[in-house]
Amino acid sequence: MKKTMLASAIAGAILLSSTAAAQQTLQLAHNAAEGNPKWDASALFAELVEEGTDGQLRIDVGGNAQYGDDMEALTQMRLGTLALSTNSQGATSSVVPQFSVLGLPFLFDSLPTAWRVMDGEVGEELKKLAEEKGLVLLGLWDNGIRHVSNNVRPINTPEDLNGLKIRTPPDEMTVDIFSALGANPTPMSFSELYIGLQQGVVDGQENPLMNIYSSKLHEVQDYISFTGHKYESTPLLMSKLVWDTLSPEHQEVIQQAATEAGEYNRQASLRADEELVSELEAAGVALNEVDNGPFIEATSSVYDQWRTQYPELVEMVINAAERESQ
Repeated sequence: MKKTMLASAIAGAILLSSTAAAQQTLQLAHNAAEGNPKWDASALFAELVEEGTDGQLRIDVGGNAQYGDDMEALTQMRLGTLALSTNSQGATSSVVPQFSVLGLPFLFDSLPTAWRVMDGEVGEELKKLAEEKGLVLLGLWDNGIRHVSNNVRPINTPEDLNGLKIRTPPDEMTVDIFSALGANPTPMSFSELYIGLQQGVVDGQENPLMNIYSSKLHEVQDYISFTGHKYESTPLLMSKLVWDTLSPEHQEVIQQAATEAGEYNRQASLRADEELVSELEAAGVALNEVDNGPFIEATSSVYDQWRTQYPELVEMVINAAERESQ
């Protein structure tokens, strides 16, 4: 009975086409809006997989949380009822808490530094930990350096955050950072964020510019402050149950496609940081630079907290960041 139920669950993620023999359609979920590097790279990934398997595998991409938000996607992948998700670091850390360590405050001096760290032993360790939870980590794509936006005042010092309700992902690291800065961190699904800002449920939020712009958060925010307080990855994950049903040849194509699309995603993220400032200024948002020294000092306790929980991994990440720093 258990084997029958498992087979039925996996069949929900692997749909056999009636028009092509042995053709499989795998669903991929993500929460990004059109124009976001995550959206474009997910589409490229789908194209590469279909081309690489001569049409035997097709990836059905559901953006804008069409197939559920990040948390729902993680649950479905672990059950085998969803094949893939271009997920988020915050949500993934609810299943594999160690992913949060990539978001230690002010850890990376640039996006390329973060990529080099993730492509080394740190990424290998996270891949192993993910597989223990029924998830295959195909790649650590980019979700940018994050900044604070809000509707109350420009953020120039940590004191400017005192008492502000700042939406965070469901991620302990981000909550710890904003608690240390004196804000009132408020976890909320990204799909609910625009309305939450519009209705004043929260005063502000934190995201890279590409997410702010593509999801039109700047329409309901007056200020963006370049705090650069943390980095986040975009884990491309696959259900281990579904992965194990594929041939080694198809697994290899999927992995190669994930790497190639991931490089596209990273470069698009880098360009977005350079190009979107003028777009946001033209939209009427007030932008300000920040001296991050006081913010670094205010969040030093976060390192102490996470060293207590994951001492070896924290040291591994810190050492790698120093070694790969430009």
